[in-house]
Amino acid sequence: MMDLWTPQALEAATGGRLVGAPRAISGASIDTRTLQPGDLFFAIRGDARDGHDFVADALGRGAGAAVVAQDRAEAFADKGPVLAVPGEGADPVLDAMRAIGQAARARTQAAIVAVTGSVGKTGTKEALRHVLGAQGETHASVASYNNHWGVPLTLARMPETTRFGVFEIGMNHAHEILPLAAQVRPDVALITTVEPVHIEHFPSLTAIADAKGEIFSGLKPGGVAVINRDNPNYPRLIAHAQASQAGRVVTFGEHPEADVRALRIVLRPDLSVVDAMVMDQPVTYQLGTAGRHTAMNSLGVMGVVHALGADLARAALSLAALRPPTGRGERTALRFEAGEAFLVDESYNANPASIRASLATLAGIETGPRGRRIAVLGDMLELGPTSEDQHRGLAEAVETNGIDLVFTAGARMRHLFEALPVSRRGIAAAESAELVEPLAKLLRAGDAVMVKGSNSIRMGRIVEALKARYADAATQRDSARAAAP
Repeated sequence: MMDLWTPQALEAATGGRLVGAPRAISGASIDTRTLQPGDLFFAIRGDARDGHDFVADALGRGAGAAVVAQDRAEAFADKGPVLAVPGEGADPVLDAMRAIGQAARARTQAAIVAVTGSVGKTGTKEALRHVLGAQGETHASVASYNNHWGVPLTLARMPETTRFGVFEIGMNHAHEILPLAAQVRPDVALITTVEPVHIEHFPSLTAIADAKGEIFSGLKPGGVAVINRDNPNYPRLIAHAQASQAGRVVTFGEHPEADVRALRIVLRPDLSVVDAMVMDQPVTYQLGTAGRHTAMNSLGVMGVVHALGADLARAALSLAALRPPTGRGERTALRFEAGEAFLVDESYNANPASIRASLATLAGIETGPRGRRIAVLGDMLELGPTSEDQHRGLAEAVETNGIDLVFTAGARMRHLFEALPVSRRGIAAAESAELVEPLAKLLRAGDAVMVKGSNSIRMGRIVEALKARYADAATQRDSARAAAP
């Protein structure tokens, strides 16, 4: 396999100097916990720790080389190969990682896609990875590596042989997308939607639209802007596209003027079926994930595929095998003596729009006899002075979707709990861990339970606890039955 980077290319990109003989470079990392042998380790400075503290460990784990600040290089002379990089900024190693990312972008002939949006950007990125991966070597962001270090790291990991590159770009303040879009320089840029997410950092929803619209500033001349035609901020977004170097705009949605238009969406518990017109071409496809919001974002995916000149029919077929990423709709059967309950893991993050979408998806799941639809919701963060109203306002969606019981974690989500009728209240806890035992005792065969909340509330530990408990119980029962005479 071809090395990801040669010593000469690393020195040329960074102006640095290799000390010691590097091993073959096959990847890139900033975290020794996930580092693989052959990774180029970047000793960047994080919020709490300095990566230089982990250089010896990285080299001991088989890193191909470590990128370190020039004035720190001498300390690692006997530890292994290092690339000593100059710089006068706050973090020379982060600057070097950006430089290597830019070198990767400059050398590639790949068609590059950038994705942002208030809701659904990771799922849409994964859908693009999936459908394009069936048509050629595809490189994409890992998890949600979408910030000031995630984007250059993803670029630095991109092989020269890549045919398609898919990059997720995130933000929670204005002007954060500008430098990231400039690094990625996409051929196609997609905005899934604009919603009141991170609203505490913005004066208005229009300001969020402007921040998302920054992604078009990085488009290569003649590139394609893909925009949700149904979003109320569409005029604002298209203005940003028209002010960029975009050669054209492709719109998607249910709007009659959308270029990629949904004619019919059939929602089922585990999948969706979409009848659409893609640039006047009829296309019907099955989507292996549930939820109207996912179906709508799949229209954007088809718009990107068309803009890239990739095979639309193959993309449509590929979508049937798409599965949700962990924490974004993953479904698990929980086994009981009397049957199964259904767990929907939406624990990765939360905002008003995504919780409403998840409640609607939960409403569409068929329960068993005596089964209940149970929502387990954690605080939504960064909502500013409207936070109490935004949490309380979810009560209408709970009622509309016929959710039987709601459990909440966190002081903010308690506003929702108190707005619900007593008949729909489960338990309101200060922390997510406090809900594990009550939920485990309450759940029964036939139930459908959905878990969602902002990352810092750690709703994922509820999901993991339920999976572990009922998987273990099922294994023990099966073993006992197998051993019985």
